[in-house]
Amino acid sequence: MSLHRHNPAGLSPPQGFSHAVTATGSRLVFLAGQTSLDAAGAVVGTTMPEQFETALTNLLTALASCGGAPRDLARVTVYTTDVGGYRAHAPELGRIWRRLAGRDYPAMAVIGAVRLWDEQALVELDGTAVLP
Repeated sequence: MSLHRHNPAGLSPPQGFSHAVTATGSRLVFLAGQTSLDAAGAVVGTTMPEQFETALTNLLTALASCGGAPRDLARVTVYTTDVGGYRAHAPELGRIWRRLAGRDYPAMAVIGAVRLWDEQALVELDGTAVLP
């Protein structure tokens, strides 16, 4: 299995994502949206960074249960109820990402949402991974 990240010179330099990812492998993993729910189903954290860290941890836990690792992520979509807040916290969110998932960035998008399934949730992440 291999993922190749493509960042063409003619596009704006990516920061914390890849412009495109090609993948070869034998198993696709589609990861459901994860918010900052704890094991009891309660939203934890009140700030964007706190919720992002828990949501990313939940996403990576789901991926690990399939035998995957952060480097296997080909695509992640971030949904947030506060795009301005997400941008304001971007440096800290980047540090959280690197600590938990490393520097093999997937193709990513951030999408503003009026609200998420869990009313207190500020952020939700879903993704696609390719495993050998």
